[in-house]
Amino acid sequence: MTVIRIGHVLALAAAAVLATGCSSLREELDRERNPARTATPEPAPPEDRPLPTLTPATPPTTPSTPAANCPESGVRITPGLVQGAMGLRAMTVTLTNCGTRPYEVNGYPGVRVLDEDRAPYDIEVLKGTDGIHMAGPAPDPAPVTLKPGESARSGLTWRMMSPDTSTTYLEITAAPGERPQTMETLDGPLDLTDTGRLGTTPWQKSD
Repeated sequence: MTVIRIGHVLALAAAAVLATGCSSLREELDRERNPARTATPEPAPPEDRPLPTLTPATPPTTPSTPAANCPESGVRITPGLVQGAMGLRAMTVTLTNCGTRPYEVNGYPGVRVLDEDRAPYDIEVLKGTDGIHMAGPAPDPAPVTLKPGESARSGLTWRMMSPDTSTTYLEITAAPGERPQTMETLDGPLDLTDTGRLGTTPWQKSD
């Protein structure tokens, strides 16, 4: 029994020495790696940085397209209301640049008055209004440049004698060489076939 106890004590002592030696060895290795024996700093936590702002990509710019139902010429002509007093009639036609480029016009519109079969009446179209009684003077023609979306106007005047002689269609040409545009729906009668004379004013830029 005494021999067994002594052996057991020696075994425990040897284990303690080994443990102490391992600890000393580990401390020695640490001392070689870090002679100043400073504590190894722990990694700093990531900084709270704001997330980058994502800006949507700007879509590619597409060239402007003409408005719906815009003629190939890039201009649209529309009639105004027919007004009258004391046998004098007047209406306005509006020329609008519905295209994508500037449009220049100068002078008077071309006008033809058509019957129901679209055949022209024998109407004298005047450049100016001096030949129309009580119509008053017309402005002088001048070049007008219309940017896309801008408009110009011309006035038509005539004398009415018989209310039963109204016409059906009005054909307007913006400038010589342009394709005429026919207005089928007019807001009032063109009752000028008895007098057979129509005064016009030059294109003027709309306000």
